[in-house]
Amino acid sequence: MANLFINQAKHYAVGRPGYPKQLFQYIASKTPSHDLAWDVGTGTGQAARSLAELYKNVIATDTSPTQLEHAPKLPNIRYQHTSPTISMEELQQKVVATESSVDLVTVAQAMHWFDLPKFYEQVRWVLKKPDGVIAAWCYSLPEVNEAVDAILLRFYDNPYWDQERKLVDEKYTTIDFPFEPVEGESDTGPFDQFAIERVMNFDEYVTYLRSWSAYQKAKEKGIDLLGADVIENFRRAWNVDGDGQKLAKYPIYLRIGRVGKQ
Repeated sequence: MANLFINQAKHYAVGRPGYPKQLFQYIASKTPSHDLAWDVGTGTGQAARSLAELYKNVIATDTSPTQLEHAPKLPNIRYQHTSPTISMEELQQKVVATESSVDLVTVAQAMHWFDLPKFYEQVRWVLKKPDGVIAAWCYSLPEVNEAVDAILLRFYDNPYWDQERKLVDEKYTTIDFPFEPVEGESDTGPFDQFAIERVMNFDEYVTYLRSWSAYQKAKEKGIDLLGADVIENFRRAWNVDGDGQKLAKYPIYLRIGRVGKQ
């Protein structure tokens, strides 16, 4: 799976939306201290950049060195290339050397790819006890207008998605998340009060579609899901209420919990 995102790193960096500040402010409000955050599966650093405004230091890891090359370079972010499945030895050598030293672990639109039992073992090792926090979220398809959204649903229904994508389709309701509720919440979510809002033109919308793993997977099999006829259908729908920029809204589904004393 990592190779798909390596091949489309430029589309990913340009096409993927950023996350709202309110999301990070809410998450940060649940960690007692703000010394160190670990952003796992950082991609091109969309979440790491926002975390760097709220935490003294951020470690941002990814399996794709090409993706990391397109990430924003900030003085308090350390980017680290890792193996697809990090061993405890690699974790301690390359990522976090000290047990119970991390305030927050975040995973943005990536946790459905992980070997969760192994990952959660590492999360429990790095997080400060008992109040260290893990926050993982996904977002669903962008909502633009009725005409565009109807075509998008048909376009989305293709056989090139990996089975892990089903967890996103289910809005992380079925993903294993064995953590305690954070202060002020009665459960670990998913919480849906946040959304990405991005003003984009038609070309930017198409670039986002080309950042999909399913698009890249089909392309590697010699199939262009965004052929001229599909692009034209999207363009006509886009122009139904004018051909300029439009507001796209991506609903976010957040799982958040504290590590506890375990």
